[in-house]
Amino acid sequence: MSTSQFADRAPNISQLTAYDESHLTDYLRLLDADEEGADWRETAACILGIDAAAEPRRAKTMHDSHLARAQWMTEVGYAHLLGCERPLKR
Repeated sequence: MSTSQFADRAPNISQLTAYDESHLTDYLRLLDADEEGADWRETAACILGIDAAAEPRRAKTMHDSHLARAQWMTEVGYAHLLGCERPLKR
């Protein structure tokens, strides 16, 4: 279980935030779990620290929004970490 505090929803703006920076490792863990086909409920418990059986809607919202933000980081957000205005062409 993570010791980080998670918001119910990850940021949904086109800029890197302090929240993102504090959760970079968690985003990588979410991406790894998704790539491995892990059940979202297990991922929510292990990474986000929320019990999907006790709070299914909240857990699903947290999981989906944080996974989407992690995916955004791989497509756009990483450029902000590198100090680039635009993502590098792959």
